[in-house]
This record gives sequence, C-alpha cells and structure tokens, in this order.
Amino acid sequence: MATAPQTLTRQVPLHPEQSALLFIDVQNFSAHRKGAEFDGLPQDEFDAKYGWYFSELETRVIPNMQAIQRACRTHGVEVMYTTIESLTLDGRDRSLDYKITGFNVAKGSWDGKVIDQIAPGQDEIVLPKSSSSVFVSTHIDYVLRNLGVRQLVISGLITDQCVESAIRDACDLGYLVTQITDACLTYSQERHDNSLRAIKGYCRQITTAELIGELTGN
Repeated sequence: MATAPQTLTRQVPLHPEQSALLFIDVQNFSAHRKGAEFDGLPQDEFDAKYGWYFSELETRVIPNMQAIQRACRTHGVEVMYTTIESLTLDGRDRSLDYKITGFNVAKGSWDGKVIDQIAPGQDEIVLPKSSSSVFVSTHIDYVLRNLGVRQLVISGLITDQCVESAIRDACDLGYLVTQITDACLTYSQERHDNSLRAIKGYCRQITTAELIGELTGN
C-alpha cells in the first residue's frame, strides 16, 4: 500500500538542538549613533535621515533582540553574529559593491564590534563579512553544518539589504529560515514593510513574542 506523500512546509516550529539564531550586522558601525556610517553628519541632517531609525532601534528593536537572545540562550539555540568588517585595514579584500558604496570597516575596529546591548558570549561565534550576504564572504554554511543546524532564525540590519541576502541564500542552501519581523529594521517603515512582503516566500515570519512563546511552550 502506497504511503501518502509528505507535505513540505516552511511553517516548522524550532527544534532547539538543530537551530541557530543569527544576528546580522548589529554593530557599532550601523547601530550606534557614533558609528562611522553616520560620522560627520550635521545634527539636522542626521535627525532627518536617521531619527526614526534610531528611535525604533533603541526603543523597540534592540529590546526585542535582547529578548530573543536570552530566550535562545536559555533554551539551547546556538547564538551567532555576523558583522561588516574587512579582513584588512585598508579594505582591499572587501566586495566590489562595498568599494563602490565607499565604506570600509577596518579589521579589528570599534565599528566592527557587535553593540554592547547584545554583546556575544565568550563561546559564541562571530563571523566578519565583507559582502552583503554572510553566505558569500564567510564560511558560515560550513560552520552551521558542523553544528548540525538545519533551522536558522534571523534578526538584524538592514532588513532590505543584508538581512534579505542572508534569508535568500540560506533558503537556497537548504535551511529552514525564520525571520523575526520586529527584530529587524531598515531606514523607514515603508522600506521595512516592503521587504517583509518581498521575502515572505522564502521564510517563516514570526514576531519576538511568538518566538519566545514557541521556545517556552506558552
């Protein structure tokens, strides 16, 4: 007697022993008011371009990141980080796109460090990257497979750039991806919402509260 075909779906609850939380580019360069991304901007220009972003980041998004970090640590989910950081001081190794964009986060610099609010633990993995996708410019796929990770939870910056790149590449490489929608951010609500709609077909999208409830059984 033939068995019914298995239904494939992205809507799979996390199994902590085969899951990892990846924070993308939550670093001084792009998530601290004194980061090089914003260096030299007059206050009025900073407020106009980035006032909403930092208000959301500081009052809502970083607290959500802290909450999912605590929950994942408590329940045995591997916690990992990637930051934009060149392998050299002058950035000669970074992607052509980053060279054209015109920024370089130098090797070992303060800008390349994860922000203090979600600082990595002593035994947590941090991977510096020099392109938009962590899967292109690091060996994260090798590391995840060695860790036995099959489900990847993604939080970070910027929603419609490096976060999207990671989600698409992880999906194509065979990971089940969960995006925490209120623990990602870009420079406007419109851009954030457009990104969530565009990437929805590649991942499961849930909120911070939903992830924590899933892990705690509440």
